[in-house]
Amino acid sequence: MIAAQEAHRRADGLIGEIDRVLRERQAAELLQLWPTPLNPANWTAAASALSAVAVEVFEETEQRAGTEAARDQTGDNLPLIAVLTVVGMALLWRGRRLMEALSTRLQEHASVRSGKVWALLVSIGQIVLPVAGIVALSQAITLTGMTGPRGTAFVEVLPALGFFIFSANWMSLRVFPKADSQDAPLKLSAERRKEGRFYIVTFGWMIALDALRLTALNPAESDNAATSVLVFPVLTVAGVLLARIGQLCLVHMRNDTEADEPTTYRNRLIGLLGRAAIAIGVIGPVLAAIGYVSAATALVYPAAVSMGLFGLLFVLQTLIGDLYTLATRREDSRDALLPVLVGFLLILAMTPLFALVWGARLSDLTEMWTRFSEGFQLGTTRVSPSNFLFFLVLFAIGYGVTRMFQGALKMSILPKTRVDLGGQRSIVAGVGYIGIFLSALIAIKSAGIDLSGLAIVAGALSVGIGFGLQNIVSNFVSGIILLIERPVSEGDWVEVGTTQGIVKSISVRSTRIQTFDRTDVIVPNTDFVAGRVTNWTRFNLLGRLIVPVTVPFTSDSRLVEKILRDIAEAQPLALLNPPPVVAFVGFGGETMMFEIRVILRDVNFSLQVKSEINHQIAERFAAAGIAFSNAHRDYLARVAGEAEAPA
Repeated sequence: MIAAQEAHRRADGLIGEIDRVLRERQAAELLQLWPTPLNPANWTAAASALSAVAVEVFEETEQRAGTEAARDQTGDNLPLIAVLTVVGMALLWRGRRLMEALSTRLQEHASVRSGKVWALLVSIGQIVLPVAGIVALSQAITLTGMTGPRGTAFVEVLPALGFFIFSANWMSLRVFPKADSQDAPLKLSAERRKEGRFYIVTFGWMIALDALRLTALNPAESDNAATSVLVFPVLTVAGVLLARIGQLCLVHMRNDTEADEPTTYRNRLIGLLGRAAIAIGVIGPVLAAIGYVSAATALVYPAAVSMGLFGLLFVLQTLIGDLYTLATRREDSRDALLPVLVGFLLILAMTPLFALVWGARLSDLTEMWTRFSEGFQLGTTRVSPSNFLFFLVLFAIGYGVTRMFQGALKMSILPKTRVDLGGQRSIVAGVGYIGIFLSALIAIKSAGIDLSGLAIVAGALSVGIGFGLQNIVSNFVSGIILLIERPVSEGDWVEVGTTQGIVKSISVRSTRIQTFDRTDVIVPNTDFVAGRVTNWTRFNLLGRLIVPVTVPFTSDSRLVEKILRDIAEAQPLALLNPPPVVAFVGFGGETMMFEIRVILRDVNFSLQVKSEINHQIAERFAAAGIAFSNAHRDYLARVAGEAEAPA
């Protein structure tokens, strides 16, 4: 055991020493000062290197063509060579346009939901078919047997060069589409989008040229002066293109932000990427002009590939949103949570790619993943990502089963019982809480997570949390009591303190009441359990309605009482047992005060009944000559008129 530990320590020490040497070597290479490409004296070395490569390829091809074996190989493979050449030329010439036309046709004729998905998937053929054509042509050249070692190296790299070029073309159409589309990542005019497509396609050609330069001139064998001169023009063009793409990002940020609105988080990120691209696009060629070619290459090309990865990330997120819209049959997925979570996981998954692009070694990432896989200590249990994933899967299954059971209760089982609607909703909510709790408990146990070691810490924390969250806990317990006892249900007309309205929803912490002026009031559940609550409709819908009526003291009180009783007894919602009561309750300064008191079958219609009673009172009093106002002045005017009349 001790020997094994000692060997492990020695191995770790050797690995650390190797990593240190590699890092120092990489740093020295980045800081190496090469001959400046601006010096005309170095141009001759570059021209000599290119001519040497061209002469070597020509001579070895000429030598191979003069051999009997090469001619025999060409003759034997001539039919296959002809077929591969025709197929390769056809795919290279028409393949990309065919896939682009098919993608457009699918998007036009398919449904809105599926058209985008199929168009995107078919558009990948714009990369696959032309690259397949280049592979066929390169295979046809190889079958001739006319190429030597250096020529074969150029032929073998052709598919990779085609992949760079056609991938850039595909990405340009996704990020800067030809048609106006709300799915475009950047808000730009048609002219600006055309510029963006040109920049990305040209950048693909620059990467292909640099890869061709690496194939022609081995960096370990070529002269630094020649390499510096050959790298500089391609690197300068790439830097200018990167800076222009960064400027398009800033143009989008200005177009997508109103003058009186703050900049969104997404636009701030796009603006940051744009400024970084501009800075790298300017600094890279300057460093290369000075002679720091390695440093400039390590800045410009990784930045460009990173921008491409961001574009690919946008394409994948758009595809996920379209698939979610297609699966759920929703009109828009921008407000949905699941596509956002999947997009976040995509960002995490692409993080190693960004690290590799910027110079990280695969061994470093492997070591980090090994340490991450070992997990962390939680109580007496070591929790690894596999345990956590197992926990998530089990909890998701339990949650799904709970939701399915809730749906069965809500749609099939409870409607066939005598339980009222509010009780049904309470049962469904209670089953949901119990199911989530059991799912979490089963998932924790099945994943092997032992939380007993945290019991003491949890007990100490619970005391402080209890004091700080006692109101929340009280509301939670009150919510459970409401769901069990159900003194209040959804749809009830309640009065709590000064709040009166209809109960719309009951959760474990609060209850939402919609007042009669259509405003929502959130009431803590403690007010329903510990306070005084008036429920007008919970146990029955009967309720008393009182309508006050005031008439002049000059009116016939018996006639008024009879009219009011007739009106009350004629109401369809008024109970006749007990019968309506018309009470002569007192006198005012110039009036007599009556009250109509009726018991309604449904108190929810009390306002409508009261309005109808008032309408009928106005009609009947007008027909009987009973006035409502100016009683004293009308009486005095009538007496004065009688006194002035001639005897």
